[in-house]
Amino acid sequence: MDSDWLSAFADVFAAVGTVGAFVLGFLLLRREHRREADRAEDERRSQAERISAWVELTQRLEGGRELWFHIHNASAMPIYEVELPLPARDGEEPRSEFVGLVPPGQTVQRAAPAEWLRSYVEPEPVQIEFLDSAGRRWSRDEQGALAPAE
Repeated sequence: MDSDWLSAFADVFAAVGTVGAFVLGFLLLRREHRREADRAEDERRSQAERISAWVELTQRLEGGRELWFHIHNASAMPIYEVELPLPARDGEEPRSEFVGLVPPGQTVQRAAPAEWLRSYVEPEPVQIEFLDSAGRRWSRDEQGALAPAE
């Protein structure tokens, strides 16, 4: 009777060990899949994370002040179809400043609306939408949050 009990205990212990090994293997596989998905997302966002846009005050040579949009591409590839959505007032149709292409490693400047000068305090980020070199559309808001654009 003792050998039957010992054999049954060994069988249960082996079954629990097998199930434990399976669960551990499954958890490790799941963690590796998550890590791989994170790596793929980082790679997908790598160019878009290097794009920024802001508005800044400059002094004209002939006197006076003027606001300019600055779009900086710190990546090694160009970005395309760059647009700066402009805030619309009540009842106004939304519009945007179309910039087009921003070459790699360069900053492109465009004049900002003159009415913005009244509320300007210091350089601040502005919303930007663009296509990366892989053809994915991105949007960065005024707080700097980057998201795939719809």
